[in-house]
Amino acid sequence: MRRSRRQREQPDLGILSSRTLFALQRELFAKLGEQGHPRLRPRHGAVLAYLDEEGSRATELAAQSGQHKQVIGTLVDELVELGYVERRPDPADRRAKLIVPTEKGCDFLARSDAVLAEMEAGHARAVGEQAYAEFKRVFKLVAERQTSQPASRAARLSPARPDL
Repeated sequence: MRRSRRQREQPDLGILSSRTLFALQRELFAKLGEQGHPRLRPRHGAVLAYLDEEGSRATELAAQSGQHKQVIGTLVDELVELGYVERRPDPADRRAKLIVPTEKGCDFLARSDAVLAEMEAGHARAVGEQAYAEFKRVFKLVAERQTSQPASRAARLSPARPDL
């Protein structure tokens, strides 16, 4: 069987995950664009998906998203420019900065939570509440296992070094 046919008929975890992620992002950001947030892109999710309303440190956002701190810094710069977040001194450590959502950022966070809840409820209705709950439980276990693998940890801890 040709690889392309096999991936259509019996997709592996990578294909299923990427199809789901990209379709979810398209729908989510299209709906949020209609609700007043047209300039945000899926890449901004590396910050916004994990951002606490009281603020988060860039190092925390990097660890949670699996992105390098430099990538998070670039995304935060973009979000500051777009008016979604601001940097403030961390009251617990004045040397550190917190990334804090602005009013516009809080509106985005609330709307994205509502859109995602609506999307998940639709899936639960389509496949059954219990089946969807079990799917999420098992998918979470698979995701935790995959992200705890030694190769995954090493990739998160050090950038690729083509000169080695």
